[in-house]
Amino acid sequence: MPTQTAPRSCPALFLTAPASHQGKTTLTAGLARHHRNLGRSVHVFKTGPDFLDPFILERASGNPVYSLDLWMTGEAECRRRLYDAAASADLILIEGSMGLFDGTPSSADLAAVFNVPVLPIIDVSGMAQTFAAVAHGLATFRPGLPFHGVVANGVASARHAEMLLEMLPPSLPCAGAVMRDPAMALPERHLGLVQAQEIDDLESRIATAAARIAETGLAELPPPVAFAPAAAVAVPRLLAGVRIAVARDLAFSFLYPANLELLSALGAEVAYFSPLADEPLPAADAVYLPGGYPELHLEALGAHGATRATLRAHVAAGKPLFAECGGMLYLLDALTERTGTTGPMLGLLPGHATLHNRLAALGLQSVELGGETLRGHAFHYSSVQTPLAPYTHARRANGAAPGEAIYRHGSILASYLHCYFPSSPSATAALFKP
Repeated sequence: MPTQTAPRSCPALFLTAPASHQGKTTLTAGLARHHRNLGRSVHVFKTGPDFLDPFILERASGNPVYSLDLWMTGEAECRRRLYDAAASADLILIEGSMGLFDGTPSSADLAAVFNVPVLPIIDVSGMAQTFAAVAHGLATFRPGLPFHGVVANGVASARHAEMLLEMLPPSLPCAGAVMRDPAMALPERHLGLVQAQEIDDLESRIATAAARIAETGLAELPPPVAFAPAAAVAVPRLLAGVRIAVARDLAFSFLYPANLELLSALGAEVAYFSPLADEPLPAADAVYLPGGYPELHLEALGAHGATRATLRAHVAAGKPLFAECGGMLYLLDALTERTGTTGPMLGLLPGHATLHNRLAALGLQSVELGGETLRGHAFHYSSVQTPLAPYTHARRANGAAPGEAIYRHGSILASYLHCYFPSSPSATAALFKP
């Protein structure tokens, strides 16, 4: 079969904002659902590391949501993901992270590399003509950045909409004035949005957002964008015959779809279990405890015995166990949440963790293991006190300060670092190889 060399064109938009908490995820979900309601295939991507927004966007679009980040996932994988999506999508949406120019690399950097038109969403609560100044600043700060227009979100009335638009220059169209509606707002907690599977009326909220979108210029498809060809990279089957047990429930849900797909591509068989339901560990050669919210389930996790007993037997047998962030907290002797309530954890890693009211770490980091580099990120509100000396430290993508500590304790490797497995298939295989 001849190699595909022609670009693929697909309508695409990059939804961004001047800051967090402007309504990006709500409107991206609403836009995806609106076009899905019209029978279109919508593929949504999320910029940067994020485990919460993608599952809401997946519910809205009906398709898996993958991460795009020029540093963590790499430009080549971003190109391949977009090129593959353009083969079947009627619309590609990319939701940015934080503000348009925040971070290195930023959402603006990603939009510029792939020439995807930018559409800033601005929360106009308490704002009138200044909306035009903010929109103008975003549009002109970086010359050459493709712009589709701007969206006013949280509009109070028709008169409010008039005031917002009266000083907007003709060169910067308003693609939509979305009226304020609490029925479409998404609830939040300390790490971001509440998980999709915890929002009982999520479908209603997405439907309401879609209805609001239908009243605006966003109801029409944007112009097509040409995505350059990109070939998939062959993955060696380094984990053929290895069975990996992955914790997955409301307490342990911070899983990149790309991570799970890579484990399968490496040849591993993946089996899931729920510590929250006290399920025993399935027969496995290795265990993966991802991050999540163990602090929200102290009583349940502390009372259960089947999961604890089988995980302890797994470690006692010297089988690999890799734990990230919340998964690492679950391995400790105890965990104290912000109200001061302490719950016993597994006792497989000596130490105690405490949840704080302020952010303890945020940023892109990488770790070198066996001569290979795994990239990822850290984002947590807790701190760990342990007598263990770090096995090594991660490195920050920006800045010289040391990154997260990596702990090795018997067959356990644990850290606050959330790793993006496709950044190094060989390093990933080494994590789980018996």
